[in-house]
Amino acid sequence: MAKDYAKKKQSKSTRKSPARKTQAQRHSGESQSRSKGLRLYVAGLLTGVFLSFIGYLMTLPDPAASAAKTEEPEQLEVVIQRPRFDFYTNLTQEGIDEVQAVQQLDRVEPAADVRKPAAATELPEPYLLQAGSFRQHDDAERRRAQLLLLGLEPVIEEISSSNGIWFRVYLGPFESRELMVRARSLTTGQNIETLLLKRGGT
Repeated sequence: MAKDYAKKKQSKSTRKSPARKTQAQRHSGESQSRSKGLRLYVAGLLTGVFLSFIGYLMTLPDPAASAAKTEEPEQLEVVIQRPRFDFYTNLTQEGIDEVQAVQQLDRVEPAADVRKPAAATELPEPYLLQAGSFRQHDDAERRRAQLLLLGLEPVIEEISSSNGIWFRVYLGPFESRELMVRARSLTTGQNIETLLLKRGGT
């Protein structure tokens, strides 16, 4: 019985071993296929990187050519174009005749001597502004001081008349009407009344 049992045991062990072998073979076959796939993937990846690197190197400029360019700068031709005047050739005889006719019309015969009369060419008489008339010299000096503060140039004149001696304060004579109007507006702003007189008038 013991022998039978041992045979059975052996037969069982012999039966179990092929199953174990197939499982081991399966596992080893899967691991081999995985490692083979991994190797192919890494090889393809490295090949792609290598080919990309070679393609990049081919796009770079040639260092010898760039050195030659820097050593020999390009000489640019400068072309200066002079203006062309085509109107000389485009001008026909008819156009020339028209230009001559216009030039003759533009000539104006000098008129007879037309001069303004001598009285009209003379400048009008300059005007004066009388800024006050006082019996006392001190009052005239006060008015003169007020006008000096305004930036004007007053003059005091002593005049004898049938009524006695008067001290009159004058502004001017003015070279232009604008200066006279300016002086009059300054005195009006200070409540100083002025009287417009022609030179030589009273």
